[in-house]
Amino acid sequence: MGIVVATRDRRDELARTLRRLAAVHGRAPVTVVDNASTDGTAESVRRTFPDVGVVELTRNEGAAARNAGVAANPAPYLAFCDDDSWWAPGSLERAAAAFDAHPRLGLIAAATLVGESECPDPINEELATGLGPAPSGLPGPRVLGFLACASIVRREAFLEAGGFSSLLFFTHEEALLAQDLAAEGWEACYVPQVCAHHHPSANRPPSAWRRRLDLRNRALMCWLRRPAGRALGETARLARACWNVPEARGALADLAGDVPRALAQRRRLPPRVERDLRLLERR
Repeated sequence: MGIVVATRDRRDELARTLRRLAAVHGRAPVTVVDNASTDGTAESVRRTFPDVGVVELTRNEGAAARNAGVAANPAPYLAFCDDDSWWAPGSLERAAAAFDAHPRLGLIAAATLVGESECPDPINEELATGLGPAPSGLPGPRVLGFLACASIVRREAFLEAGGFSSLLFFTHEEALLAQDLAAEGWEACYVPQVCAHHHPSANRPPSAWRRRLDLRNRALMCWLRRPAGRALGETARLARACWNVPEARGALADLAGDVPRALAQRRRLPPRVERDLRLLERR
């Protein structure tokens, strides 16, 4: 089991995460992907944690930076962290046992505990519902979404699905990867016995920037994978939102520039995956 940590301009928080990982999972090979930081992150890691591999990117790749970490870490199973999250004791061992026991299991979505109080993240309840009760032969309910900082992948499945999208950059990248795994015949399951701790950083992008990306990516994902009618509907919904949501105007302009690339990468989902998505949307 290897660990991939993506980071950008959070040198001190990353050091805390690496110390926690070393104390609990000291034998797991760790790869840090420095997403074009400007605070000396890469140099600090090399100096303070000489056993940690460092991949230093020349530009901010967003969520797709994790792809470089997977390429650099040869472990068959890879646990993702952010610089403000880490894995609970025993979790990586339980995840490896689940992958060993279920050859078509491509991704484990872990339970997430937030902050010093270790409150369950609300997404845990959504993942526990998933696509229904856990089928026979799988370690938990099937899901079509997850938190990247609380997920573990099988290398073979991740590479076959194409990893995280560089086009989305940030937000909704997990949902697209889950859909692509399902399209390739891999299962993604919620396994609450596997647990990640997340202490959200105060050093976060502006909420308006995130909202703009979120609105763009909701429509862009449809152009990438969903029926044409659904893509047009989401685009029309975004256009209507421009009347009262300031970020929607920028999102629509971004979408117009990105649709040609999305069409070049477009792959319709198999009918069984589309049915599962519609089931989740009806809920």
